Amino acid sequence: MFLMRPENHKVNIKKYFTGFLLPVFIIIVGCSQNKTDKSMKKITVGSRIPGFTLQDQNGKPFAIDSVLGKKNLVIYFYPKDDTPGCTKEACAFRDQFEDFTNADALVIGISSDDVESHSKFMEKYNLRFTLLSDPDGKLRKQFGVPSSFFGLMPGRVTYVVNKEGVVIHIFNSQMNSEKHTEEALKALNGG
Repeated sequence: MFLMRPENHKVNIKKYFTGFLLPVFIIIVGCSQNKTDKSMKKITVGSRIPGFTLQDQNGKPFAIDSVLGKKNLVIYFYPKDDTPGCTKEACAFRDQFEDFTNADALVIGISSDDVESHSKFMEKYNLRFTLLSDPDGKLRKQFGVPSSFFGLMPGRVTYVVNKEGVVIHIFNSQMNSEKHTEEALKALNGG
């Protein structure tokens, strides 16, 4: 008969946890996170964006109604300031800033990070567009931005909105962060 020593027992529990319990936990959490509130209508191409006011990187209220009718909008939701994918995406928007200006578009980044985090992120990477804080994720939910990685990470979605406030293009890609600028510019330029 095989006698289990305490050190073998620890290894087996660890294998059991990482091999069985952890994946089950991730699936359960992912399924519960991906449930959407049926009373909220997901924003799709052709939808009018909702009115909202959030704090910008300077702690000032930014009302979307103040720019509707004046500019095209590129509203991009991203997971977190100063992380590799989000930094690449923000820097791609920064590097293409003149192209967005020429397309008469205002770029707005939104995450659940607080105002202080946004301010530091903007300063560190010399970002020239607005970052808004959605700390409780209400606007993210209102737009219907899906979570990724079994609901463990907020999604990365870009909405291109015309001057009338109607969504003309949506690009959803968690892993291809730098392609969001390319997709947005293509939509703004009629492509």
